[in-house]
Amino acid sequence: MKRHLILIAALVILVPSLAFPNIVTLRLGYFLPKASGGPDSLWTIELDQMSFKKSDFNGTYMGFSYEYFANRFLSFELSLDTYSKRKAGFYLDYVGYSLPEGDFAFPASLFEGAFDIAHSFNVSMTPLQLSAKIYPMGRRNRIVPYLGGGVSATFWTAGLRGEIVDFTDEWIYTDPDIGDVSIFGISQVDARQSTRVAWGYHAFAGLMVPIGNRVTVSAEFRYQSAKGKFSDNGAFVGYEDFDLGGYALTAGLNYWF
Repeated sequence: MKRHLILIAALVILVPSLAFPNIVTLRLGYFLPKASGGPDSLWTIELDQMSFKKSDFNGTYMGFSYEYFANRFLSFELSLDTYSKRKAGFYLDYVGYSLPEGDFAFPASLFEGAFDIAHSFNVSMTPLQLSAKIYPMGRRNRIVPYLGGGVSATFWTAGLRGEIVDFTDEWIYTDPDIGDVSIFGISQVDARQSTRVAWGYHAFAGLMVPIGNRVTVSAEFRYQSAKGKFSDNGAFVGYEDFDLGGYALTAGLNYWF
């Protein structure tokens, strides 16, 4: 809902400027997050322990932009996009059993388990990007290539909901056949990092093809980089900065004023 309000507010701000010879673009694409990080990264922990894969977080990337031409070779663009993905999965190396003391995670290599230990992982990003855009061949051709880059302010959230293995809550279970086995308590979690802002940069390249007097279609490749810091008093204290970088392939419809 917040992302939608931001999109509407930005559109209201930009519309009065449309008296200039500029471009408004609506675009739809596909976002591939980098999902990188070290051992204390939320991305790394989730992708290593759970059944979902990095590719499961590829998803729809949509938004709009307003572009002002300084001359036929140079323009400045303000764009706003949005991406959101939620994926549910289960622990690969642990299975669950209910004991009188509570629910516990047992090694999947030794036990079949009574239930899977599952939770969902969700990520959302709304990058607001200010760019300088160069048209090497000018803006009036049958094919109009361009490239550019700039700075970004990314509004983002991340969260977990469901069951997690509490590796600080270790117990010893004595199996009549296997012997002593380390098991861990299972906790219910509904953890969410509220919307924060991360600063970063981006670069892109693409081309436009005219399909009318004032309309072109475009194809673009865009790279963005940013690191989000978790709050000091939230559920993710101790995690390293959250990678918000990735790649987007988009198609756009451009209206020239």
